[in-house]
Amino acid sequence: MSVCTQLARTGLGFLFLAALALAPARAAATEVALELVLLADATGSIDNEEIRFQRKGYAEAITDPAVITAIRNTPHGQIAVTYVEWGNAESQDIVVDWTVVDGPESAAAFAEALMIPPRRAHGYNAIGTALLLGMALIENNEIEGFRKVIDISADSANSWSGPSIESARATVVSAGITINGLAVLCRHCISGRPISYDLEAAFAEKIIGGPGAFVVTADSAPTFADAVRRKLIMEIAGTPQPKRFAETGTELPAE
Repeated sequence: MSVCTQLARTGLGFLFLAALALAPARAAATEVALELVLLADATGSIDNEEIRFQRKGYAEAITDPAVITAIRNTPHGQIAVTYVEWGNAESQDIVVDWTVVDGPESAAAFAEALMIPPRRAHGYNAIGTALLLGMALIENNEIEGFRKVIDISADSANSWSGPSIESARATVVSAGITINGLAVLCRHCISGRPISYDLEAAFAEKIIGGPGAFVVTADSAPTFADAVRRKLIMEIAGTPQPKRFAETGTELPAE
């Protein structure tokens, strides 16, 4: 005897079956070529002017005709993207929620939404927490992407709170998600690199992971948007890339 038949022989069963009949069918997941989480650095080394500068760079990149062409050339003709600013383990902010981008209009809407909210993320680096948040956003949406990518930007490869980068990366990659990186070497380009170590190498060694993972570097303010644009095109196209790219897009010498 089935569970439904047993329930039907009770007063509660009639209510259960009526609710079941009236319940709306679960909507099918939206299919896209790529689910892309953009994790942007909003830690203590980033002031409010730089937050706006970063957002503007991503807004310009997502609306670039070359990026729109890359999106339209995917098998699904659309991608889904969300923009998150991350700080410490207790401070991450979804600036723009999941948005399906399939052409100039939807790209412009995403770009416009990106410039509106105030800055809400602060604190010391929690890269591991940010990566796990990106995974949760991918796994708990109503979207099904042929590929799934987390893209994290930072001017440091160190983490001071939350789970370790190594454990978070292993968890994310084991879930079938690729982690790419944008190493921000210089913001105002007055004193050169903000750190004393090779940030690209640290990204390649400690942060990125999964099939085709790569690092793109931005080493000057005027070329930040171009670095983001090139990175987006590579992610959308999904073609294998060398792990490390200089700002010009050429592969760096092997270590």
